[in-house]
Amino acid sequence: MVFRISIALLVVLVVLGVLLPETFYDVSAAALAGVIAYGGWLFLLIVALIVAFLLYLAFARYGALRIGGEDAEPEFSSATWLAMLFAAGMGIGLVFWGAAEPVSHLAAPPEALAPGSIDAARASMRYVFFHWGLHPWAIYALVGLAIAWFRYNLGKNGQISELLQPLIGRFASGWLAAAIDIIAVLATAVGVATTLGFGAAQISAGLSRSFGLPQGFGLQLTVIAIAFVLYMASSVSGLHRGIKWLSSTNLVIATLLALAVFVIGPTRFILDTFTTTLGGYINSLPDMSLRMAPYSGASWVGDWTVFFWAWWIAWAPFVGAFIARVSYGRTVREFVVGVVLLPSLVGFMWFAVFGGAALHAEIFEGTDLGAALAQGHEQVLFALFESMPASQLLAGAAIVLLMVFFVTSADSATMILASMSSAGDPDPPLKRRVTWGVVQALIAVALLRAGSDAAGADGEAAKSGLDALQAMVTVVALPFVILLAAVAFSLYKVMSDEELHQERRARNFRHAIERWLAREEADVERLREAAATPADDAPPLDEGDAPRRG
Repeated sequence: MVFRISIALLVVLVVLGVLLPETFYDVSAAALAGVIAYGGWLFLLIVALIVAFLLYLAFARYGALRIGGEDAEPEFSSATWLAMLFAAGMGIGLVFWGAAEPVSHLAAPPEALAPGSIDAARASMRYVFFHWGLHPWAIYALVGLAIAWFRYNLGKNGQISELLQPLIGRFASGWLAAAIDIIAVLATAVGVATTLGFGAAQISAGLSRSFGLPQGFGLQLTVIAIAFVLYMASSVSGLHRGIKWLSSTNLVIATLLALAVFVIGPTRFILDTFTTTLGGYINSLPDMSLRMAPYSGASWVGDWTVFFWAWWIAWAPFVGAFIARVSYGRTVREFVVGVVLLPSLVGFMWFAVFGGAALHAEIFEGTDLGAALAQGHEQVLFALFESMPASQLLAGAAIVLLMVFFVTSADSATMILASMSSAGDPDPPLKRRVTWGVVQALIAVALLRAGSDAAGADGEAAKSGLDALQAMVTVVALPFVILLAAVAFSLYKVMSDEELHQERRARNFRHAIERWLAREEADVERLREAAATPADDAPPLDEGDAPRRG
């Protein structure tokens, strides 16, 4: 039922996006405005509480609890595990927004700051760290910890509906469970499709800007088609070893690209930006976490923070499932520190490099990245490369990076969505994997086309296509953010039960040891008293008891 209903709803979405693109775009934009106006506060509040909740679990008495039970041993060394989390933190989003988001905030800053000012530059990097730091990884960590705990400690399969079983009881196997799983599947499908749309838009922008190919929806469609063939070939033929090799290779490419920009670009400025922004981020974290605009009515928070929170929430079942799979044997404290802190630091370094280089080029070098921004966020990175030596080499590396991230993300998402819609089956039927592979591509195409047609011929087709992607993922994620709050309550309940069980067992064991020690002490005391009895006090022997010679 979950599979059929989810596919049916998404097919309707695709058909509307293709046949009625302008109407679809207008409806999405109106729905987005409503979600931000009436639900934006909910996104900010729940995500902030998730961060606090995870820190509480890690550093309270629950931190010593172990995924898989008291005797569970980690499957991977700490170095390998952290490397896997590092890999999970890399993706299309970092490449797409690495230079684009800081430049966007510089041009249209938060907090009513003057555009292009030094204060706007500081705020732009501070909010970039905020959008890619502790909060998104706390969302992933919550879902990952819940899936891991229910799978390895309670013997469940990790479906989102099963995570709520302690709260909904017998309804966890009925229509309510199906509705919960459908919401999770829809959010994940649209979230992944949004990322694929970003990737297609930026790859086509790079091919057009750096290599002269004609820009437009047709090129985006070609990129999606090529990626579709590659990730479906992997999914159908089982060439997952090759995909894993590509993923590892891509991490090397990403690292080399970042190092190249760091060395070629304003190295000292990047280091200073990292340090200054990290301090500002830590100092302003509570304020940014809960900042809305009730007095000014500004839409900045809704356009940026709410969208990013919705995007992370939509990706949470996907990334959470991966994190759960590799975290067996870790304590809750290890899990939270490893999952939340390390990827955040990786993101901070990435944005310090690309964001710092972009801001330096815009403010001090006279490079007009604002003009590229006006053509679309996907243009900014390649405009930055044009201001550097070996620009085509950098652009080519970024395009390869994006394409492989596209293929590996879609391949993994195909398997996860098929599993989620097959009652958690770790090896879902091939037919369902193929179906989800097709649907992912169609959603990305439909949303990009809706924005493209809505934009008309004013030269901002790609930008409007991305607006459609942002609108849809924010709307779809709203019900799932409520489910996340329920997942947190459910996880707290089962972990409290486990902690009480372990405490009771430890108390019983302690009492048993105390009773054994008491008996041993009593025996020792009796022996001591017997040994201390004088020999003269021994009773005399009777004549009949005296020994006789034979």
